[in-house]
Amino acid sequence: MVQYITRRILLAIPVLFTILVVVFALARAIPGDPCKSILGEKASAATCEAFTKDYGLDQPVTVQFGIYMRNILQGDLGTSIRFGRPITQILVERLPMTDELGLSAMILAMLIGIPAGIISAVRRNSAVDVITMIGANIGVSIPVFFLGLLLIYFFAVILKDTPFALPPSGRLSPGVSPDPFYVLWEWQAEEGSLKYLLYEFISNHYVFNALITADWEVFWDALKHLVLPALALSTIPMSIIARMTRSSMLETLGLDYVRTAKAKGLPNRVVILKHALRNALLPVVTIAGLQLAGILGGAVLTETIFALPGVGLSVFEAITSRDFPIIQGFVVVIAFIYVFLNLVVDVSYAILDPRIRLD
Repeated sequence: MVQYITRRILLAIPVLFTILVVVFALARAIPGDPCKSILGEKASAATCEAFTKDYGLDQPVTVQFGIYMRNILQGDLGTSIRFGRPITQILVERLPMTDELGLSAMILAMLIGIPAGIISAVRRNSAVDVITMIGANIGVSIPVFFLGLLLIYFFAVILKDTPFALPPSGRLSPGVSPDPFYVLWEWQAEEGSLKYLLYEFISNHYVFNALITADWEVFWDALKHLVLPALALSTIPMSIIARMTRSSMLETLGLDYVRTAKAKGLPNRVVILKHALRNALLPVVTIAGLQLAGILGGAVLTETIFALPGVGLSVFEAITSRDFPIIQGFVVVIAFIYVFLNLVVDVSYAILDPRIRLD
């Protein structure tokens, strides 16, 4: 297993390098003058000259890329032109929101999609199967932004002042403030240090921070704010997972070893859950990993509709304001997450099917 994981990590290195090159090139290929975009059209020539020199935009592209690669290897993602703050600090603030949203959406998609696919496969061509597949097709067809607006209208407007009302935007209600775990536990860390950034990153996951500190008011409030965006974001992966699970289960249920297990008199539940499901999950794991990576990288619409200060919204704002460092830094982090999730999928494959380790 160690050799298998090592091979996968080594294969990821050229992928990451290619991503860095592409991100750097695309950021520089955006038309227009960065100085005019950031400082405004009335910025003087002297101001723009100083701006270009401060951010190294007057250097040859190869030199800029060399400096960029050196800083990446040192863990320095640069400084935002727009905010004048280190990008690492901005990531510590924004990435937890996207993490919570993406994981919540994926958990919801798998908890509903996999059982729905299994039931549809076991009861093939029944009314349950037809209804499930119709629902899956509808879920894939509805755009996320449209579904998000429908959910806001229904739960925040129509059901307003009822026990079923849900908040339409933000991470927490006004007046609700989380206490960082490291403050409550009196863990010391120098501001700006790596330990401090790590503590801040963990504590900015409001649900997890409230859970480990037993702050149930914040916990339930944060969960309520996650319901609508997570539901809107989960519909497409939920539908895809349900359809893939059904297809894979139908194929597996027709194999010889499954028929042998049935002929031996094993209970139907054991045949399905113990023998058929494990092999049927192989393609489902791949789809789930890719969907989760896609959710983390493409949550901009959901975060915009529900006013969530996450990575997707930050990247969109950085593109419109030509903030090159934020674009590069955030995309690089998303790419690293994507590669890491692919590694997790590969390891899951090897666990589900040990024969893969021999490839």
